[in-house]
Amino acid sequence: MAQSRTDARLGGIVILDYGSQYTQLIARRIRELGVYAELWPFDIAAEQALTLQPKGIILSGGPNSVYDENAPYLPQWVLDQNIPVLGICYGMQLLTHTLGGKVSPAHAREYGPATVTITHQENMLLKDFPQTFEVWMSHGDHIETPPPYFVSLGYSTNSPYAIIGNTDRNLFGVQFHPEVVHTPLGRKLLSNFVFHICQCQPDWTPAHFIEQAIVDIQSQVGDAKVVMALSGGVDSMVAATLIHKAIGEQLTCIFVDNGLLRLNEAHEVVETVQNVVGAKLIAVKADELFLDRLAGVTDPEQKRKIIGETFIHIFEEEAAKIEGVRFLGQGTIYPDVIESAAKERPHAQTIKTHHNVGGLPEEMTLELVEPLRYLFKDEVRLVGEALGLPERSVWRQPFPGPGLAIRCLGEVTFERLERLRLADKIFRDALAQAGLMREIAQAYAALLPVKSVGVMGDQRTYAETIVLRAVTTEDFMTADWAKLPYELLTQVSNRIVNEVEGVNRVVYDISTKPPATIEWE
Repeated sequence: MAQSRTDARLGGIVILDYGSQYTQLIARRIRELGVYAELWPFDIAAEQALTLQPKGIILSGGPNSVYDENAPYLPQWVLDQNIPVLGICYGMQLLTHTLGGKVSPAHAREYGPATVTITHQENMLLKDFPQTFEVWMSHGDHIETPPPYFVSLGYSTNSPYAIIGNTDRNLFGVQFHPEVVHTPLGRKLLSNFVFHICQCQPDWTPAHFIEQAIVDIQSQVGDAKVVMALSGGVDSMVAATLIHKAIGEQLTCIFVDNGLLRLNEAHEVVETVQNVVGAKLIAVKADELFLDRLAGVTDPEQKRKIIGETFIHIFEEEAAKIEGVRFLGQGTIYPDVIESAAKERPHAQTIKTHHNVGGLPEEMTLELVEPLRYLFKDEVRLVGEALGLPERSVWRQPFPGPGLAIRCLGEVTFERLERLRLADKIFRDALAQAGLMREIAQAYAALLPVKSVGVMGDQRTYAETIVLRAVTTEDFMTADWAKLPYELLTQVSNRIVNEVEGVNRVVYDISTKPPATIEWE
């Protein structure tokens, strides 16, 4: 991506990834402070990482011991920059080991909550901290002897060196995880590191991002044409809005109504693109085609394949009608990039193309325009708000690519989809009226091909079952079921049974992820 002198990504924080499950959270926490942070594999080339002109480097945690064979190492260039470094957990142990200290197995492993007592409250890393504070530990090794010129800044029961520092060189290490919510003052510690030690500026804002993204898109695209597939999700809608803001009529959006969206969503997508975004739009109504191809299919993977192939066929057909297209717009976001790379390298976050619009074919010769590829989902929403998109678009919950087809277990028919659409709307409307939609990461109804006996009035019924699913999560890697008020569940159940024909039973899913997944199929 082209960089200008106003690029707010410059002068931020580089995070080297050593394999911790929490590494993404470090970047998110720092960005929440208004400072840009970017993840790289620990063995990234110096010249590549330093293009960001970082003012500080963070070494993440990880599952290894510094004494393991082929353990991830600390590149020499990190220490050669003479800029502040903060090691977290394994990162702290690695910093210690590299600089001549001693790391050894702890007598008692620490996994979970612990109390740290500060020994040097005057240190800027711990500015305005109380004498003791609660942290979240997750380690089997600990620091036995810190490196030369390092001092203990804090200790816990099982970690005599829970915080260490070399103030002269601005090198620090913490044995706990400041990035997780279980360390209540963790964000404050990161803030002290970023602002008081690294002297970063809080200029990573939606306004700055939009300004830079427009410059980048214009530089990349020039006077060529861009085509983009819209799903209706927040990522593709925000990306389309940014691209249109940059190049106007050079962008054409293609929206395929597959008949598998939630109630009124197809209409809302078209209305938003035409009346708010203002972009050229080709809207293809293909619900009958999708339903014909899904007839009799019950296997979820087969459903996905049929839907993906049908979408690609329609998209290619429509895109081919537009002359002079050289670019394909996509709503790829940073977690897509990270997770895609992680499949290829066990500890790396190498940037690579991630096809996020339903499996567009590799043989398409279009160059990608991905203005959101450095943003997390919460940042995408903030950018969407700054661009003036309606709340329903910005706060649309995650929705699977195959749509309701994978929430309609069993055969997908028009009647069963309508049944599911109405039940889903009743549930989500109730959550919205209770002011709970933003507290819940994902909520939906699923329709089971399971019939049971019921009684309505004086009549015996034999009808299908609706499952309600609502989860809370911070990163979607793990999720807990939402503890919804019984009164709300009672209201929703009564409405569904009374208003949705063909349903006589409603159940609430109280499974966590893992072992369950968030979706049913």
